[in-house]
Amino acid sequence: MELLIVGLGSMGKRRARLLKGIDKNIALFGVDTSPSRRQEAAALGVEGFESIDAALAAKKFDGALVCTAPLSHAAIIRQLLEAGLPVFTELNLVSDGYAENMALAKEKGVPLFLSSTMLYRGETRYIKSRVDAFEKPVNYIYHIGQYLPDWHPWENYKNFFVGDARTGGVREIFGIDLPWLLDTFGPVKSLHAEKDKLSELEISYPDSVFVTLRHENGTKGMLAVDVVSPKAVRNFECFGEGLHLFWEGNPKSLYDFDHASGEKRAVDTYASVEHDPRYSDNIVENAYVDELQNFLGVLAGREEARYSFEKDLETIRLIEAIEEA
Repeated sequence: MELLIVGLGSMGKRRARLLKGIDKNIALFGVDTSPSRRQEAAALGVEGFESIDAALAAKKFDGALVCTAPLSHAAIIRQLLEAGLPVFTELNLVSDGYAENMALAKEKGVPLFLSSTMLYRGETRYIKSRVDAFEKPVNYIYHIGQYLPDWHPWENYKNFFVGDARTGGVREIFGIDLPWLLDTFGPVKSLHAEKDKLSELEISYPDSVFVTLRHENGTKGMLAVDVVSPKAVRNFECFGEGLHLFWEGNPKSLYDFDHASGEKRAVDTYASVEHDPRYSDNIVENAYVDELQNFLGVLAGREEARYSFEKDLETIRLIEAIEEA
């Protein structure tokens, strides 16, 4: 199998490294205008090209991964689809080109696969299974935050996509976490949001958002999302009469309260955990591997994607409703 990775920044190189770990026989090629990035990717066994046109002229690929900044995705996805390639794309955060690219993928008869890595986390899948089995009303409280300059400590936050209001850090957190919350608790029927600017960060969007969601099934959720927390935090609590779950964002922090003993019971959803030390401990590589394996399964015709552009349209509409509230 031969795959093309468009964009050889941090995510492109991560996808390359993990794909090689899944199957060392996968041949990887990459596109990036930066010679230094192409050189770094070459160390991972990725043959580089300066442009998509040059790559498509040189090789026939079995699929492509789009790992560039979100606002560039729509045009790149279209170009790859027009070449007849199945496409895996990182989060888009905006719905630019959705209708056209969904129609084009259908016309070409190729998969259009959208990343939503939190859906592949063992912890979120456990939470969903417990909530589904509980079949009673629940509430949840969820705080997700990290100081924006610490997201990519190797570069200035103003120099990558979180500096742009359309794809800002708060919006990205919502884009990452709302899909699994909607998958677990169902569609949202109403919301209330409060927004603030607490920091001196040079961004043109609120750095702290509190939002209350009322789901159609009666569940209430309170989200606190920010890009100012000095310590990377992901604190989740879900409770109902007879159910109490706790999670602090990493695989060793998932607990189910046992009422009989009056103690929290640790839940281990991973036999082993892969982690890149450059990122906070709530960034677990296992989910990225599982997501890529799902994509490869879709390419082979033996699996269905867990997420889609259709579902993401609903997520983006909800994000926009929060921003406009």
